Amino acid sequence: MTHGMRAHTHSPHLDGDRDWRDTATRYALVPLRIFLGITFIYAGLDKLTDSAFMKDSGAGSIGDMMRGVRDSSAIPALVDMALESPVAFGYAIAVGELAVGIGVLLGLLTRLAALGGALISLSLWLTVSWAADPYYYGNDLPYLMGWIPLVLAGAPLLSVDAALRARRRRRTGEYR
Repeated sequence: MTHGMRAHTHSPHLDGDRDWRDTATRYALVPLRIFLGITFIYAGLDKLTDSAFMKDSGAGSIGDMMRGVRDSSAIPALVDMALESPVAFGYAIAVGELAVGIGVLLGLLTRLAALGGALISLSLWLTVSWAADPYYYGNDLPYLMGWIPLVLAGAPLLSVDAALRARRRRRTGEYR
């Protein structure tokens, strides 16, 4: 019995011929961008249009929610800082979610937008969903993990970033 490497691998072909695996690899981050972009746009708009949410206190308010999670959060000082002005913090989170969602969906400054999304998800995981038991019941940790590939890779296809990069290459005469 002989052991060895298979000669047939599924890497991109030098002659420009691409099979479906290569195409799937190239477009793998697009569904993640669409999902995270739409979700964060929706989350931001939901907060901005919910009159009960953007209040210091009362049922469904950001102030009451933060007071409710303060003692169970991983970093109570972070919640205390937000509680100094819960409405302003609520607007900052909502506008941040909108900016992140739009940036990732359009592929505009994608890595920066994804970093913003990761930081929002990290702060929400360490505060709001920290007490989820078991940990995987909290939804903010999977969002944090979803942002990491976009922080690392950006949006190389179907994005404003890619269009700007191609335009810059044409202007400078750079081949690749």
